[in-house]
Amino acid sequence: MTNFRLLYFFVCFQIFPLLANAQNLWDGYSHLFLPTRSYVVYQTIDPIILDGKANETSWENAVWTELFQDIEGLLKPQPAYQTRVKMLWDKQCLYLLAELEEPHIWAYYRQHDQIVYHENDFEVFIDPDCDSHNYFEFEVNAANTLFDLFLPKPYRNGGNPLLTWDAQGFKSAVSVDGTLNDPKDQDKKWTVEMAIPFSSLQSETIETPVPGDGEIWKIDFSRVEWQTEIVDGKYQKKKDDRTGKFLSENNWVWNATGEVNMHVPERWGMLQFSKNRVNAGKVQFQMPEEEELKKILWLVYYKQMDFRGKHKQYAAYLSKLEVPETLSLDSGKKVKIQLSCAGDQFKVTLTPDDDQAFTINESGLLEIVI
Repeated sequence: MTNFRLLYFFVCFQIFPLLANAQNLWDGYSHLFLPTRSYVVYQTIDPIILDGKANETSWENAVWTELFQDIEGLLKPQPAYQTRVKMLWDKQCLYLLAELEEPHIWAYYRQHDQIVYHENDFEVFIDPDCDSHNYFEFEVNAANTLFDLFLPKPYRNGGNPLLTWDAQGFKSAVSVDGTLNDPKDQDKKWTVEMAIPFSSLQSETIETPVPGDGEIWKIDFSRVEWQTEIVDGKYQKKKDDRTGKFLSENNWVWNATGEVNMHVPERWGMLQFSKNRVNAGKVQFQMPEEEELKKILWLVYYKQMDFRGKHKQYAAYLSKLEVPETLSLDSGKKVKIQLSCAGDQFKVTLTPDDDQAFTINESGLLEIVI
């Protein structure tokens, strides 16, 4: 067994210490509960000029995220080229800086809202209220062509992306360390700089206020990387000789989702806002205790989806899903799980010892009930 595989199984074991009496509960699903990466974002100390070059003192003081990994986690090979991100904020915008190593930088799409993931791109996913619904996506290629969209709910739940949605006030810039669309030389990297106004993260169903100190968002980043060849002096995506279809792309991400699917907001990383300036004192990321409780709800949800896939209907009882009605946590706290089901609808309610309950329904909407 490789070191990567040993680390993977160690990590998967480590993320479920809270369930003292359910050792087999997670069997077959642990790959969907990989460790959650986190980042504390600090406020700027000087104006950010969007030029893709990050010359500001604020960027010099900001720290990089961990290097990106394969979307399926450590069981897959590490990315061939490094990718990393920095973040900052002020009272108007969230700022992102992404650095993508790339020996051959290319981008031919130039029109706004072209589907730029059909080329190599950098993508941002944001769920401000962490309920797995009403989230935003931004994609930029090396020519700084933007594809922005809003999703009321994930595709798995019948969500239809609003492709006509535009992020008002969004700005981005790209700098290329090399030459764009020139196969005759070898490039080094391209850098994306973004300013996402908080006021732009809104639609008919959601408004996003300026974050408060300590507030947490769900966020993730993805890099799509295609295999290419050079034909008549231009980059082209490689095709399978047998089928004639394009070879599958690589998906390199900050927080691995465990499957080739970015539209699972519950498995994104976590962004904690700090009121501190980026050159001031650092704070420790504080994982909310409720996140471990939410994992139990998501596990029941996944089991319910799989049950319907096999039996053409939802399970009416937790026992059908091999889920107990009561779980004891390592902390000594007990949680009760209830399932109500009627036709094409169900709701799972998780109630800890305290008065706060959590629910999830068939559309994957997670809510907190006070």
